[in-house]
Amino acid sequence: MSIITPQGQTGRRDLLRLGAAGLVAAGTLPGRAARAQDFAGKTIEWIIPLQVGGGSDTWARFHLPFLSRQLPGQPTIVIRNITGGGGINGTNQFAARARPDGLTILGTTGSVQFPYLLGDPRVRYDYKAWAPVLAGPTGGVLYIRPELGVRGVADFAKLRAAQGLKYGSQGPTSLDIVPALAFEILGLNVQIVFGMQGRGPGRLAFERGETPIDYQTTSAFNAQVMPLVREGKAVPLWSWGALNAQGELVRDPNFPDLPHFAEFATAALGAPPSGPAWEAWRTLFVAGFAAQKFVVLPKETPAAILDTYRAAFARTLADPEYKEKRGAVIGEYDEVTGEACDRAYAAATNMSDTTRAWVRDWLLRRFNHRM
Repeated sequence: MSIITPQGQTGRRDLLRLGAAGLVAAGTLPGRAARAQDFAGKTIEWIIPLQVGGGSDTWARFHLPFLSRQLPGQPTIVIRNITGGGGINGTNQFAARARPDGLTILGTTGSVQFPYLLGDPRVRYDYKAWAPVLAGPTGGVLYIRPELGVRGVADFAKLRAAQGLKYGSQGPTSLDIVPALAFEILGLNVQIVFGMQGRGPGRLAFERGETPIDYQTTSAFNAQVMPLVREGKAVPLWSWGALNAQGELVRDPNFPDLPHFAEFATAALGAPPSGPAWEAWRTLFVAGFAAQKFVVLPKETPAAILDTYRAAFARTLADPEYKEKRGAVIGEYDEVTGEACDRAYAAATNMSDTTRAWVRDWLLRRFNHRM
């Protein structure tokens, strides 16, 4: 299987290896010497195309004071949340209106990458038209209610035979496509219930007993679900995992005691997962988790401005205060800038025609959802 890139076809494993190497590397200064641009007295608008208080908004607001402090002139940075379309509306607005002057930046996430990769007709943006200056991974954990009597992969037969499994989803092409494909690979009979406005409402539905299976990203799991685990009200089964420098799926460093999804699936099914559903899961896992979030500017932005942003983020990533506080907000994941960021960007924003066609057909068969 291969991934289409602007330069042609690149082996998937090589591309993942390059992207993963960037994600696990420490942030470094860009190769070109940045000619500092003075932003004194300027206001920078940081567009987040999702709701206030969500994961992307929290991520941006965590970085905001560091970025303001590290950019020359310490400009004012204002986060503007533009909701609608699962992230598509605000991203479309950025694509149509952002000027290449460094005063408007966009924070993207997996739910913005997915419609682009799948050819959603609502998408009016092109990742090839942007220049990334920061990349960051995240993770997540899938968990179930204890009443199911499942404590791990040894109880998989119980899970597979369970009736009435429901999962609250934000939509068929949201980040929730990753757990939906996981259920497909495992052969679980899970009813996907659409209409959740975020993973927070999904967690509340789980707590009320309406949906006995749920997942949360790392920061939300640590803050909101771990107390439930300690109280015996939730049982974690697997993490989505992380990519190492060789592009291999490994355990999430934030959850070293949990199997990653492929580990769980291999033990449950008696063989490593394979086939088109697995290839789709792997591709979307990269775009949704292993290389989930980017800060981008228009590609036409002068190199000096782009390098100024890269240098500011590099200083942020090296800041002891950032390192001390990141675990509680974004998890212990290594964000990157410079060439490592570019490699991660390539890995997360490309999908083979074969995989795209399979996913679109699966969405139609499984959810009657036509792209």
